[in-house]
Amino acid sequence: MAFYTSFGTVLLLLAITAPVALGFGFSAAMAARSRILPLSWLGRGYIAIVRGVPDIAFFLFFVIALDQFFEWIRHEVKCPDWDQPIRQGNDFVVCAAAKLPLGNAAQWVHEVYGFSLAVITFAIVFGAFAANVLYGAMKAVPHAQLETAEAYGMSPRQTFWRILVPQMWVYALPGLSNLWMVLIKATPLLFLLGVEDIVYWARELGGSKTARFTDYPHGDWRMWYFLALLVFYLAFTWVSEKVLNRLMARLTRGQATMGGEAQRKAT
Repeated sequence: MAFYTSFGTVLLLLAITAPVALGFGFSAAMAARSRILPLSWLGRGYIAIVRGVPDIAFFLFFVIALDQFFEWIRHEVKCPDWDQPIRQGNDFVVCAAAKLPLGNAAQWVHEVYGFSLAVITFAIVFGAFAANVLYGAMKAVPHAQLETAEAYGMSPRQTFWRILVPQMWVYALPGLSNLWMVLIKATPLLFLLGVEDIVYWARELGGSKTARFTDYPHGDWRMWYFLALLVFYLAFTWVSEKVLNRLMARLTRGQATMGGEAQRKAT
């Protein structure tokens, strides 16, 4: 049952991470194109740093960094009288009350906390890629349309939200579609972050020498378990591609793009 439930874990990760990463990306793209120089540097720096670091290295580093950051904040609040250094050689030591989660917490609390750290890490990493896509899409919108909006008396804020944002999705969707596929394929990284996902259970249940399941002896079935994962991911990406194609057709209707022109000729 844990193996079947782990499929829900993967789907839940995608359902939460995708909109959060898109929010990170949209905010970073807005910051990158800002006329305020420090804000522009912040957006561009976020995109460049995260995209320049290998995903696995960033995942393994950032989960530890987030965990220690949260515990450090709780340590400063809950244990102000602590007189020992937090950094003791290679060890990170905080008071017992600052631990996340607490040692006496239920198992589901530990699982939810680990999953939450994974979601934040996924969102930050893929948010940088989404920001790069959205930033390019914003620049792809014909500048003449923005000038026309200004000529009609629209404020910069109205031009951005009423003209630029609605049209940029046409240019952003191909890149966001690829990013969605990459996000699906990156979900096995949950296994490296300590979350019991489908890869973890495929290895545990498929192995022939697993002490946890000695009541159900069998041979090495890992090939069949991972074959099931292969079918699952192929089916999921196929459905995603169909949905994204429909969305693209809807967005290009009436737009001054090659897709919109093809639709007008077809009708």
